[in-house]
Amino acid sequence: MSEASERWLIALAIAIATGLFVALALKPLVAWLKRRAVWDIPNERSSHSDITPRGGGIAVTGGMLFGSVVWLVLYPDPGLPIVLLGMMALAVVSWLDDRRGGLPVGLRLGVQVLAVSLVLALLPADNAITGGIVPAWLERVALFLAWIWFTNLFNFMDGINGITGVEMMAIGVGCTLVGVAQHAGNVSAPGLIVAAAGFGFLWWNWGQAKVFLGDVGSVPAGYLLGALLLALVLSGAWAPALILPMYYWMDATITLLRRLLRGEKIWQPHRSHFYQQGARKLGSHAAVSLRIAGLNVILVGLALASLHSWPAALASLAAAALASAALCRHFAGSPKPLG
Repeated sequence: MSEASERWLIALAIAIATGLFVALALKPLVAWLKRRAVWDIPNERSSHSDITPRGGGIAVTGGMLFGSVVWLVLYPDPGLPIVLLGMMALAVVSWLDDRRGGLPVGLRLGVQVLAVSLVLALLPADNAITGGIVPAWLERVALFLAWIWFTNLFNFMDGINGITGVEMMAIGVGCTLVGVAQHAGNVSAPGLIVAAAGFGFLWWNWGQAKVFLGDVGSVPAGYLLGALLLALVLSGAWAPALILPMYYWMDATITLLRRLLRGEKIWQPHRSHFYQQGARKLGSHAAVSLRIAGLNVILVGLALASLHSWPAALASLAAAALASAALCRHFAGSPKPLG
């Protein structure tokens, strides 16, 4: 067996162990959350009607940390420990907000800024994306803003059953496949680990959810996936980094701009995302999550196609944007009449 094949078998074994860790850890965790009365209480801005435990992200974040640490022990990567420290810091702050509520936005955002800034500050000075066309400092500012926004939009999009698990699987597997094509080993195995953690959570969050992720899961997952997408950009795969999360980019960004234009307080909960409209229109969370999963299969294919040339990258980006916009349009509208 070649060294590369052995490495992949080990990565697959760690991913399977991660998925099992998450799925099995959620049983005692859900019982503990119920005893501690950590409930998500539905309100007029919720997409749910049942009182459900919140905080399943403790197991998901723990699973991602478990899998990543095992991989690091076998295959050291100087950049990943810093990312994992940032993920842990975000998990702690997010859990405090889940548990107690009302943590200042400035505190939560400040920890995100520190976690992202530290990683970017440690990147080699000559690690440029545009080959000097754009000043290095401007590249870093753009990466900083994109990573912060992605971390938050991933949290914003965690509003119906199944959607986050589906997205973790799609982006994780997509990063793995693009990483293999680009020979970017620092992306491939972590991508599988994130995908497996999302799959393990889906067993508890599909259909009639037994537990919700909470910020303790969605914020660290968004941050870690943002790190993987950043690694793709730095390896030269900038188009796949934009294509893989295209539906999330589009839904969250358009919704944010609309709310800004309406003068709404954008930090407050709401139900105006396209996927939330889709849940009301179709009458099913699973129907929305399945449609997003189908789109994600297309996006992974477009991400791989974009690697062939600049024209292919631009065409794939355009196709990804159009397909994502079409799904947003499909979800928009009034609910189906009853009866």
